[in-house]
Amino acid sequence: MISLNTDAGAGIVPAHKDYVRVHVRLAHVVPEVSRVLVIPRNANLGWLHAVLQVAMGWTNSHLHHFRLGDRTFSAPSFQLEAFEGDPPVEDEETSGIELFLRATSAPFLYEYDFGDSWMHRITFDAVPEGLPVTPRRATCADGSGACPPEDCGGPPGYANLIQVMGNPKHPEHRSMKAWLGRKLDPSLFSIEDTTGFLAMLPWPRVSERSLRRVLLAQSRAR
Repeated sequence: MISLNTDAGAGIVPAHKDYVRVHVRLAHVVPEVSRVLVIPRNANLGWLHAVLQVAMGWTNSHLHHFRLGDRTFSAPSFQLEAFEGDPPVEDEETSGIELFLRATSAPFLYEYDFGDSWMHRITFDAVPEGLPVTPRRATCADGSGACPPEDCGGPPGYANLIQVMGNPKHPEHRSMKAWLGRKLDPSLFSIEDTTGFLAMLPWPRVSERSLRRVLLAQSRAR
């Protein structure tokens, strides 16, 4: 469910009416991979896409789309073709998140890499009193879990990779280690580092070149 919770009785108050808190959880992944972000509420979905790529730790190497009920939003340059009878794919750059803050029943999903199908479940609520915000920037307030490696086969492939990499005697350990090219720590995550890289994203729109520059800097820091 998507709802903007402003119920003071629940401990949430609209301390920063121009910002919202975004809860992101990667579906079907164990251990949990989640992020809690604070972003301007007048952001568009194209900017949110860039924020999610950086916050999660992806590389923007695959297609993506947002889904709300029977509506789909993505980059026009992808030229995604809907099935016959489906509504057209809407432009994420001209679709503000305000639309999704008002939704109360349909799930809000962000899918990255249609092959591996990394499905992100997203909910919004108000920014709690005392939580800092940065003008025209996204910040990371909380989170857990490292981003799965790209092209590892989605949640089932990631589960297998964790098992193989955790057992040096596994017959596939050596080949998987060579493919990965680094150690695998599913718990590795830094709020401070994530916020630092999010601060590098331009506002209110992020070009592919700008996003690539941020993601490259992020990958080199790992």
